[in-house]
Amino acid sequence: MYTSISGVYENGKLTLLEAPPTQKKAKVIITFIEDEDNITSQRKLGGLEGKITLPDDFNEPLDDLKDYMF
Repeated sequence: MYTSISGVYENGKLTLLEAPPTQKKAKVIITFIEDEDNITSQRKLGGLEGKITLPDDFNEPLDDLKDYMF
């Protein structure tokens, strides 16, 4: 069974923000996620505006699937 819980790693110490699902010995996998403040400052809203276009026939049925259409 896999369970995820939140925590913070700072100055070489891991602090859990939630109670673990067990008190027994268990293997763990720790995933480091960048600080949210850094993530939001790196991404700009609308950064792809004007760079992506959809063809005029985007919503038209595909010829490859015509055998499955009613």
